Amino acid sequence: MNTVLFLTILVVACALIFDFINGFHDTANAIATSVSTRALKPRTAIMMAAIMNFVGALTFTGVAQTISKDIVDPFTLENGSLVILAALISAIAWNLITWYYGIPSSSSHALIGSIAGAAIAAAGFGILNYQGFIKIMEALIFSPFIALFGGFIMMTIFRVVLKNRNLFKANQRIRYMQIGTAALQSFTHGTNDAQKAMGIITMALIAANLQTGDDIQLWVRIAAATAMGLGTSIGGYKIIKTVGGKIMKIRPVNGAAADLNSAIIIFGATLLHLPVSTTHVISSSIMGVGAAQRVRDVNWGIAQRIVMTWIITLPISALFAALVYYILSLIF
Repeated sequence: MNTVLFLTILVVACALIFDFINGFHDTANAIATSVSTRALKPRTAIMMAAIMNFVGALTFTGVAQTISKDIVDPFTLENGSLVILAALISAIAWNLITWYYGIPSSSSHALIGSIAGAAIAAAGFGILNYQGFIKIMEALIFSPFIALFGGFIMMTIFRVVLKNRNLFKANQRIRYMQIGTAALQSFTHGTNDAQKAMGIITMALIAANLQTGDDIQLWVRIAAATAMGLGTSIGGYKIIKTVGGKIMKIRPVNGAAADLNSAIIIFGATLLHLPVSTTHVISSSIMGVGAAQRVRDVNWGIAQRIVMTWIITLPISALFAALVYYILSLIF
């Protein structure tokens, strides 16, 4: 077996591991509100999310194509397999660290920062596809603000609709609605997040001259969807605790508003072929919903901790990926 083929197999394996970890790391975000309001039991919520993530992952490929060609051009990338392997090792390490400490950080930021860092280490800053990279960065930066504002608007609409209703009875009925919004949010999570691993695998296949176009092969879609679904079935209880209770005290009406807003934004990004951080979008939606109810109800200390993690993820993952690339280049 030659070195390129060996590295490509390693990349595929690491990409599926990343997708698996992404499943239990980010699934918590999609079901946190429904679990915290007891609309769903944790085990039931996780299994439902696993199925919906799998279905969502198989449905679309636009985000995968964006990842495969808009950060760096895989057709011109030398040592492409090594670059991608370094990026995956970096992103996996950051995901595990933040999962261990229960911090809902962004898998998207970790992966994109790692790809950029490893590619720059291999070929300099000129290797970046700046037009595509800036487009991705704009989606990552602006989506949390859109989610924050959207959450505020969504909660305001819910309050107007429920103004003259008995709040206790309304919350009881909205718990049933939350089952649907949690399922919808899990589906949209699959349509966006699982495609990042598909894009990485496609990059590796192109770099190894095993594929000539940027189409996402069927086996890649099935493998990534399965890895995401299996990871989701493991769940991430530490992050459920942070997102579902520490940002604000969530009632069924808050959870339904946040879930619906998040699902709309994530699915909109998927239709535009843009990768966004589902973690950013969901956490920001919860903050927006809390601010619409009462600004002081939001635990801004936890929110600040989450935001700081968002900010440092890109540069840290990029630097770590560059370091991993240098180490791997000595070995291979």
